[in-house]
Amino acid sequence: MDFTCIADTVANPMLFDPSSEHAALRAMVRSFANQELLPRARECDEMEQFNEQLFRSLGKNLNLFGITVPSPYGGAGMDALASTLVVEELSAVDPGFALSYLAHEVLFVHNFFHSSSEEQRTRFLSRVLDGTWIAGIALTEPGSGTDVLGMSTHAEPHADHYILNGVKQFITNAPQADVFFVYAKTERTSKRITALLITRDLKGVSIGKPEAKMGMRSSPTAQVVFENVIVPRENLLGEEGNGLVHMMRNLEIERVTLAAQSLGIARTCLANGARYAIQDRKQFGQPLSVFGQIQRMLAEGFAEYQAARALVYSVASQISPNQRRSLGAASAKLVASRMAEKVAREMLQILGGYGYTREYPVERFLRDSILLSIGGGTNEAMQKNITRDLAICLKD
Repeated sequence: MDFTCIADTVANPMLFDPSSEHAALRAMVRSFANQELLPRARECDEMEQFNEQLFRSLGKNLNLFGITVPSPYGGAGMDALASTLVVEELSAVDPGFALSYLAHEVLFVHNFFHSSSEEQRTRFLSRVLDGTWIAGIALTEPGSGTDVLGMSTHAEPHADHYILNGVKQFITNAPQADVFFVYAKTERTSKRITALLITRDLKGVSIGKPEAKMGMRSSPTAQVVFENVIVPRENLLGEEGNGLVHMMRNLEIERVTLAAQSLGIARTCLANGARYAIQDRKQFGQPLSVFGQIQRMLAEGFAEYQAARALVYSVASQISPNQRRSLGAASAKLVASRMAEKVAREMLQILGGYGYTREYPVERFLRDSILLSIGGGTNEAMQKNITRDLAICLKD
């Protein structure tokens, strides 16, 4: 059953691959995911291992780092929709690996390029584009997640440097990362946030032990601690106290690509559930799919996946660094993450006892799907943001 072909025929294919370049990119990533990523996906989950060599090859061999970076700087010069389709295709095979890609490519590379000076790009960009360096973003803290302005990490300003102290929690890629995009306050009582580029080799930077997680286990996560780290002034990204501008701009592409993870998860779960119910499993002498309860789960799951996919790509096509799409991005993440968790759970139900075992990947994808209602802003925060933006629309 070629489920991807079935899925691609429901909506206008130009929505998902608006150019031949997008279509070629999708074909390349899909082939890579099936040939290179799939053989070790289950093992990496079970052993909680990050496939570092394969990850670095995304930059060195496939040029998948810098999708939205203009070509004169060594990137692909494409758009947020291109980032969305790459994350969707990787997530259909290994959502954990895709999460690490998202943290490096979207949270760091995209953010860094649009926040940095020409001098900073010259110093740092090539190493994250070719995979020499693995990158991450350090935002969440032990006592502040959704409440970003409640962060306590402090960068004390001096004439030619900052002294950075603080702890960042649940940082994707931290165990392997060489460089971080770090948010801190320069005034403890202020709500203004400053962005700094921190390399791992700076004295006072330390990484905690990897977190033992329920899902996304092929993506490494750990605490990052800064103890009297001397950060050169030339590592300031943008203007001091203006970091919130970078953050809010980047949140939109982050949320759409997290929504794309949900699409990849749902697609694979639906393919497994449909194949099992229609082709593999018989009950009372008939295919499982003749029973109404099974038809409901398959049909509604497929329809909801298609609806979420159309929304995600519609929003992705409108995102750029120069315009805000906060309402659409929050809506896409809310709808897609809820859909993926529901679809994964119902496909596991169709598979029954087999779904509960590791013979099928659905249990892994269900575990992975749960993070997507938490990361990048919780679903409760998305509901708050959507309501706020609706109120603004009504005022206008």
